[in-house]
Amino acid sequence: MSNEEFLCARCARHMKTCCQTPEIYVTPGDVERIANHVGRRDFSHFRVPTDPVYLEQDDDPAWQKHVFREDNSRRVLKKTPDGDCSLLGPQGCTLPWEVRPLVCRLYPYDYDERGIRDELVPGCPLELLRPGQVLLEVLGMKIDDARRWHKQLYEEIRAEKDSRKMPDDGPPNLTGRETLAACSSTNTHAESTVL
Repeated sequence: MSNEEFLCARCARHMKTCCQTPEIYVTPGDVERIANHVGRRDFSHFRVPTDPVYLEQDDDPAWQKHVFREDNSRRVLKKTPDGDCSLLGPQGCTLPWEVRPLVCRLYPYDYDERGIRDELVPGCPLELLRPGQVLLEVLGMKIDDARRWHKQLYEEIRAEKDSRKMPDDGPPNLTGRETLAACSSTNTHAESTVL
C-alpha cells in the first residue's frame, strides 16, 4: 500500500464534500452513541429541511412515516456558520467510524428500506480515482458492513415513532444507555438477501 493521500482529503480540496453540503439526519441511536463519545448533546436539533429534495421520500415511505415530524422537521446534525458539519475537524470527521451517524457510514451506498441498491449515489469525485481504482475499495468500504449498518439504520428509524413527541434530547425516563439499547439491535448481522 502506498502512502498516497486518502481520497476524501483530495476530495475536500477539489469540492464541497459530503461533510459540508448535506443535511445529515441522525437516529436516536446515533444521538446516544455520539453523546456518549463527545460528552455533550448539543450537536443536533430538529429542523425543516432547507433543501426540498429531503422531503421527497416517495421511494422510501419509512423515512416519511418515521423520520419526519408533523411539521416536516427531523433531527439533523448542526452546522457551523460556513455550512460544515459541526463534527468536522481539520483532518475530517472527529468521530470514530463506529460512532458516526449511520447515514454517514453508508455513504456513498444508495439504499431504501428494502436494501442496498446496485448503483452508488453520485457525489464522490470519481475523476480523482487513479486508473484501475474502484471507489468502494479505495474508501475501504465492505458490503457486509453496509448491510449491517443498513439494517441498524432502519431499526433505529422505526424507533423514531416512539420518540417523535419527546424532547429533543431523548426520552425523559430513560438513561442514555437504555435509549441506545432500545434503538440498537442485538443481532448485528444484516440479512444477505440484498445486493
